Amino acid sequence: MLYWIGWGLFRLILATLGRWKAVGAENVPETGGVILAPNHISYADPPTAGCGITRKVRFMAKQELFDIPVLGFLIRRVGAFPVHQKTADRAALRKAIELLEQGEVVCIFPEGTRSLDGELQKAVPGIGMVALRSKAPIVPVALIGTNRLLPPHSFLLHFARVRTIYGEPLTFDDLHDRGTDREAVEQVGQRVMAAIAELQKSVVS
Repeated sequence: MLYWIGWGLFRLILATLGRWKAVGAENVPETGGVILAPNHISYADPPTAGCGITRKVRFMAKQELFDIPVLGFLIRRVGAFPVHQKTADRAALRKAIELLEQGEVVCIFPEGTRSLDGELQKAVPGIGMVALRSKAPIVPVALIGTNRLLPPHSFLLHFARVRTIYGEPLTFDDLHDRGTDREAVEQVGQRVMAAIAELQKSVVS
């Protein structure tokens, strides 16, 4: 219940302050495990990525957020789970795979952390490992304007123009027989970031 209250509230905020549009929600499968993979430029990114679809999304979020009073309680209640960013957090990866095998939607930011200049960064290995082990499709997501809605180092929302663009699902059948060797994991990350870049170009063009 708390998740859907937050979902509706943030949609209202996005519509009011962000002149928000969500495009391509039909690309997210209606059932089964699926990974949402958005670029990361603002603390407003998680709800912005989840608000465009009508399936509940489980978020992988950095451990430090769970240590903040009130916020930590709330994000746990809406289904987020922690990941230690500076280590190979096997527990977080197992949790993500478990949720996907149960048919849930899991949001993983492939860059691992925010890009403070708005430029796409290289994907970290986690998303590739989860995708190859779970065999779940990845839906790339381009988030546009969230860094103006809630800029880095700011706690105040600003008027902006925000877009959430969901791309077509990516599958990795050609890589599954290679397990999670480093090259296969890197291939997943490269394809995801390339797909996000193409979605960003579609807005500019």
